[in-house]
Amino acid sequence: MRCRVRPHDALGPSPAQWAALHGCGGGRLIRVHSPFSGCGRGAAHRACQYAITYLRDEPGLTQRSGDAGARISRPSAYAVRARDAADVAAAVEFARQHRLLPVIKSAGHRYQRTSDAPDSLLIGTRDMDRITIEESFQPVGRASERPHTAVSIAAGAVWMDAYHAVTTVAGRYVQGGDCATVGVAGLVQSGGFGSFSKHFGARAAALLQAEVATAGGGIRRVNANRDADLFWPLKGVGGTFGVVTAVWLRVRELPDQCAAVFATIPAHSDAAFRRVIDRFTLSCRENLINPHWGETVTFHRDRELTLWRVSSGRTRAPMEAPWGPFFTWVRAAPPDLQLQASLLGPTLIGAIPARHGWDARFWERERPGTMTPDPRPGAPTYHPWWMGDGAQAGAFLHGHASRWLPRALLDEPQRERRADALFDASRQWDVTRHFRKRLVEAARDTAMSPAALDAFALAILRAGGPSAFPGLPGANADLTVAHREAPAITRSSGIRRRIVPGGGSYVSESDYFQADWQHAFCSAHYPGLSAVKMKYDPASLFFLHHGVGSEHRSADGFSPKRRG
Repeated sequence: MRCRVRPHDALGPSPAQWAALHGCGGGRLIRVHSPFSGCGRGAAHRACQYAITYLRDEPGLTQRSGDAGARISRPSAYAVRARDAADVAAAVEFARQHRLLPVIKSAGHRYQRTSDAPDSLLIGTRDMDRITIEESFQPVGRASERPHTAVSIAAGAVWMDAYHAVTTVAGRYVQGGDCATVGVAGLVQSGGFGSFSKHFGARAAALLQAEVATAGGGIRRVNANRDADLFWPLKGVGGTFGVVTAVWLRVRELPDQCAAVFATIPAHSDAAFRRVIDRFTLSCRENLINPHWGETVTFHRDRELTLWRVSSGRTRAPMEAPWGPFFTWVRAAPPDLQLQASLLGPTLIGAIPARHGWDARFWERERPGTMTPDPRPGAPTYHPWWMGDGAQAGAFLHGHASRWLPRALLDEPQRERRADALFDASRQWDVTRHFRKRLVEAARDTAMSPAALDAFALAILRAGGPSAFPGLPGANADLTVAHREAPAITRSSGIRRRIVPGGGSYVSESDYFQADWQHAFCSAHYPGLSAVKMKYDPASLFFLHHGVGSEHRSADGFSPKRRG
């Protein structure tokens, strides 16, 4: 393993060599600059503000502008805007030959520093967004297998592209993410969950085949039969094994209905808030750990419980039934508890035809403001994003942590302990539980942490502030606030660790400073994953913060660590 070369070092590629890459990529090599370098007043100022919203199209920007105490996002030196897998393979080979640090960006959402790094060569797949439904798909090398209905999705597509093609147009379903602007290929590689994962499983479990450019050169199509050892880490911890240029995902039958619950339950005393925590977790055990209801519940520091839950099914009645006992208990509780509907008016529960779940025209007609259309000239009408997605663009994180919660916590002997722990944790920081996963079956055939197999939910704590990109007008990395909020998250996370010792974390929603990351993300899988990394990328061309093999390199990925 050798030190890397920075593009402008004396040992870096010559102008002629850069020009050769430019020609090989069909004129797609560009110098990367911050879009904020020319910010001023008037139109230029407005253009700079717009750039945050459309960061997918900006090679110099990522979904997260930095982490307090660690880094500020800074652009790569050069970027290749790949049009196809051949362009990607050429960029990978150029990086290998010249000992450059390659980073990969499709939508830029990956939180573990894959989409940017100073002095790196960015491989951008934004323009690779082809989506095709294949009615009789058979993975390469598996001609004897019964064909599947699958959708092939190139690496630059985002989930709104996929839902438009598969659900709105074709009336089918592919398990994906709830955030419309997340890249499909990146999220599949991290394992991932979406609104209907309680029924359809993890996103990675739907992966039938992947096309990947490896460090050794060329393009491979891998699946459970061909190069199965390389296929496995792409389902849960991918990112350091190659550049995925396309994925094939299983297509499912679309349910008839989608239902949603949006509600707020404020409590006017600590005692009342602890009661509602206890009652809700009891209701989870008795009625809500099923294949239907997913999404989030948040226990707030101001003694408020908010519900944002969604479901899919054939009819509305079975989806509503599990909520009856809990809502009846809240309504009958003393006056220090309330039940308030939100977004859906007084009904609490609403349902729509599932085919309209991501239909931009439907939402504009039925509930304007739910989605934000892309106002740029020529932008597709099917390319909006959800109301809450835009607020996350460019965020500067003060703290972030996650932990899988084992189903055993719902057992009756744990009742007092879990209620006390969740109440105590919520006194420190808002605690969000994500009920997006199908139990056991969903993640068994993936490289995700085995802790995910036995979990009923994922607990996430997060705090952040406005964008902190250098040069952005109004950018404000308020470290005073960050230094106040980060310890509160640590204390809250510590309370959860006491009741879930040795538990795992979800790699895409994790602490940048996670000390035991190998165990937290991979657990017993890590030795096997390290062996695959050594086989396909022995020189560690691909580097990812807290990615497989990163323990052998410096924090920026440029220098090997000394042994001993």
